[in-house]
Amino acid sequence: MRRDKKDIAAGVAFVALIVCFLVMVNAITSTSDRQETQLVYDAVKNAALTCYAVEGAYPEDLQYLRDHYRLAYNQEKFVVEYDAFASNLMPGITVLERGNSEL
Repeated sequence: MRRDKKDIAAGVAFVALIVCFLVMVNAITSTSDRQETQLVYDAVKNAALTCYAVEGAYPEDLQYLRDHYRLAYNQEKFVVEYDAFASNLMPGITVLERGNSEL
């Protein structure tokens, strides 16, 4: 009888350790995804600012930044909304990860 209680306690402890491990992995992955999204946002913003500094105007679209300022990011993973409403005002930039529920 005592042996069964020890086996059950060991099993519960093992399951608890696995659950803790999975929660930690999920938290690390989530943080990494947020950082990667922020890096894409920063790259787009910096390319637009560089264009403004060099040419005196913000570009109309992302393709211009890709062609002239070497902007590169994983277009299969991220959706970038670039809203240039005036050549002398900083465009609105939104970066979302594809497949994310926030999309």
